[in-house]
Amino acid sequence: MKNKFLKKHSFGVRHDELLAFVCFYILFALFYHFTLEINSLGYNNSNYNLFSFLDFFDGSGLGYTIKFILTVPIWWLIFRKLKNWPLKFRLLLHVFFLPLFVIIWQTVYYEICELLGFFHLQGSGKIWDIYIPGLFYVLQFGILHAYNYYRENQRKLVLEGELRNAALKSELSAIKAQLNPHFLYNIFNTISASVPAENEKTRHMIAELSDLFRYQLKASQVDLVPLKEELDFVKKYLDLEKERFQERLQIEIDVDKNLMNEQVPPMLLQPLVENSVKHGLSSLINGGTISITILKKEGKLAFEISDSGVGIKDKEQVFGKGIGLTNTRLRLEKMYQSSLKLSDNNPQGLKVMFEL
Repeated sequence: MKNKFLKKHSFGVRHDELLAFVCFYILFALFYHFTLEINSLGYNNSNYNLFSFLDFFDGSGLGYTIKFILTVPIWWLIFRKLKNWPLKFRLLLHVFFLPLFVIIWQTVYYEICELLGFFHLQGSGKIWDIYIPGLFYVLQFGILHAYNYYRENQRKLVLEGELRNAALKSELSAIKAQLNPHFLYNIFNTISASVPAENEKTRHMIAELSDLFRYQLKASQVDLVPLKEELDFVKKYLDLEKERFQERLQIEIDVDKNLMNEQVPPMLLQPLVENSVKHGLSSLINGGTISITILKKEGKLAFEISDSGVGIKDKEQVFGKGIGLTNTRLRLEKMYQSSLKLSDNNPQGLKVMFEL
């Protein structure tokens, strides 16, 4: 129960991270409070109470509460809104935010102290309310940047590990499938020749199956293929599936002819289409429709594969169950730093989107 609480997220922040950040502030507020109290011990012994909660809130607690409130929007901007900016540009933002943070904090803190009758530094002592908040700003954001770098590095290590496992599985699959392709083609031709001439439909299906094997062999030897070849492969796969599902499977493909020569990774669409057929439509009595839409948007190819099937409730868990979706996501992240996005289709089913 405790571990589940710690792993939960609020506004993109894990609860254990938020708890650590709050403890960090409380620790520094207490440290600052004790320092001021001990420093004033020689000047005013009668009013000294090291463990007074009211004394703590009068000075340190209020000051660090304001610091916390000012830190949140800066953290959100640098680590969430602008997280894709290069690090050097995000670091340069601190040149602007550091003095702004100190000035706003000192102004607000002094105004509240004056309003509530709390003590604050006077005269030349005010310089400490510039130096200490500035030093604290540098310290806290230094820790935040270091922690963010650690998290990103851990994520990359996990991704590389998943890619190695995926590559190993693919290699093992390739070894298992190393039956001589020419032998397979010859067998297909032999079977096709043995089919009576009146069964032309069966011959056509065998030819399409042979083409699927031929494309899979090519996909293992090249990194990119024209979009037209990838779509032809997917169409043949869907044609064979349609022979099985008959009228239960409807297919819609919307792709601009001007995009047919665009280079894409081979075997990228078929696992997604197969997932739609296998997990989305196969269990429905009336079947459904699979739609493939590809267009050029802001210089990138935008892909959308949707179905009118049963859909998926837990869209994050699906990546840990099937090899097709998981491997496709890993390929996109590694080759294009792109993500595979899953959403609900309207009125029902699943929609898969990505960009190259």
